[in-house]
Amino acid sequence: MIKYSALALALGSTSTIAADCTAPDAPELPDGATASMEQMLAGQKAVKAFQAANLDYMKCLEPALNAAQAQVTEGAEGAADALKAAEETYNAAVSAEEAVAGQFNTEVREYKAANPQ
Repeated sequence: MIKYSALALALGSTSTIAADCTAPDAPELPDGATASMEQMLAGQKAVKAFQAANLDYMKCLEPALNAAQAQVTEGAEGAADALKAAEETYNAAVSAEEAVAGQFNTEVREYKAANPQ
C-alpha cells in the first residue's frame, strides 16, 4: 500500500510538472515563393525563437519523464502508462521542431528558386 501511495504521489506530481509545461506555438512561416528577403529573415528568426522555446519546453518535461522512468524501474503499478504518456509528449515536441525546421527549409528552397542569384 505504501508503494502504491508513493506511486500516486509521484505520478500526481509528475502530471503537475507536465501540466506546468506549455508547448510553444509553431511560428507562421513565410511563403518562400513570394516572400521578400526581409520576410524570410523574420521567418528564420521566428523559427529560432520557436526552437529555443521548444527546448525550454522539453527541459520542463524531463523531470516528469525521469520520474516516470524511475517508477517503471521500481516496478510500480501503472508506471508504464505514465512513462508512455510522458514519452509521447516529449516525442511530439521533437517532432514539432523537426516539422517546423523541415517546412522552413522547404520555404528557403522555394525562395532560392524564385530569386536566383
